Amino acid sequence: MAKQAGKGVQEFRPRVTKVLPMGANIVCADNSGAKILEIINVPRHHTRHRMYASASVGDFCNVVVKKGPAELRKQVYGAVIIRQKYAIRRLNGVRVCFEDNAAVLITPEGETKGTDIKGPVAAEATEKWPRVANLASMVV
Repeated sequence: MAKQAGKGVQEFRPRVTKVLPMGANIVCADNSGAKILEIINVPRHHTRHRMYASASVGDFCNVVVKKGPAELRKQVYGAVIIRQKYAIRRLNGVRVCFEDNAAVLITPEGETKGTDIKGPVAAEATEKWPRVANLASMVV
């Protein structure tokens, strides 16, 4: 679907509900060694005054490793959300939800820190992040 806006044609991007606020603990779905991540910041997120910034599937966020090896803990990393429990409504009317909230760690260059992703990955995340799509064993 395309919308006519001014001089050019823009593609229609579905809006996914932002359900993971700052402070949320999520599962790390790659094999980097980290187990539990905490969201500490969602860059490029605009919200109302005094409202927590939140993330959804496909969003980049800054995280801290809460459970994992000592060399990974207490450091800030970038991560991409690949699954969320709250239902995602797609343009064809289908609603997709997962059994956990999960993310994969990303290096500053945009590469994934691990070499494998455990579990399914939402299609919305693979559209925005081709490196995540390469490692995904199953895209839903």
